[in-house]
Formats: sequence, structure tokens, C-alpha cells
Amino acid sequence: MSKIIKINGMEDVILVDENDNQIGTMDKMEAHLKPFLHRAFSVFLVNNNNMLIQKRAVEKYHSGGLWANSCCSHPRANRDFMDSVYDRLRFELGIEEKIKLEELFKFVYLSKYNDNLYEHEYDHVLLGQIEDYDFKFNKEEIAEMKWVDISWLKKDLNKHKEKYATWFQMCAPRVIDYLESKK
Repeated sequence: MSKIIKINGMEDVILVDENDNQIGTMDKMEAHLKPFLHRAFSVFLVNNNNMLIQKRAVEKYHSGGLWANSCCSHPRANRDFMDSVYDRLRFELGIEEKIKLEELFKFVYLSKYNDNLYEHEYDHVLLGQIEDYDFKFNKEEIAEMKWVDISWLKKDLNKHKEKYATWFQMCAPRVIDYLESKK
């Protein structure tokens, strides 16, 4: 049995083992400094042949000014996973309704951002269809949002990786392949 790790903090993430079993919680920044493997989610919203992407606010603690998927974050300890996802969609994008989301896959990644900051995440990738929506995005989180043609995005990801967040570079091609297989 894994040892439960708990470090008190204002915003905790859920620490997990390589099988996504919870082994404890830790302050978000502490987990990103160590780095400890923790649970995350990445939401992709699509409408026909378009995907909603966001440019992260420049002030974010990492990957500021880079393009990423529609919404991403960490589920909260002692909160239902999907409720955490819907909370974040509301917080970042202003989406009040609980749109239908499908979990496509999970993956683990480790990225180093500077001398002491990492992302080591067990990421749950979710996909949802959404019709035209008047997004009221949180400007502290997001600098810009736009709908992009999925085939254009696939090409741009190959040509200009430096414009995109590391996790997006890893999981967006798999989401795009899934969408293309459904045509």
C-alpha cells in the first residue's frame, strides 16, 4: 500500500501513482516544484470541424502566452472529478451548463519549465461538442480564445510547436486523430 502524503496548502492537487490511484494531496505549487505525479484534466471542445483553443494568460506561472486546449486544470480533493471539471469550465470559460463530455484517453507526462518548475501529470483527456456559445472567459487565466479549423491546427502543430503548451503538443494530435476517424 502506498504511503499517504499530505502537505497543507491553499490549493491542493491529488497525488497519484502510475495507475492513477490516489496516494495523497499536496499544495499545487509544491507538487510542481518537486515534481510529484498528480491528477489533471484537459478538456477539448469542438463544433463541427473546429476546435476551441485558448492562449494562456502571460502571467500564468508556466506556459504563459502559449496556445492550449479549451480548458485544463486539476480536480479538487474531496470533490467529484466531473464536478471539478464543470467548476473549471465555469471559472475559465463562463460555461454554466453541464455539457456532455467523453473521456478519450489518459496519459502521463513530465515537462520541465525552468530550473525548479515541472508538470508531472496523469492527464485525463475529455472531449465535448458545443454549439455557438457566448464565452465569458476569465482574463486572469486566458489572454485569447478562438475557434480553429482542425485540419489547419494539425498542420500548425507540426510547423510551429513552439506556439503550443507541451501537454497540448502531446495530446492534441491524438484528439484530432480520433475526430478524423469519426468522419
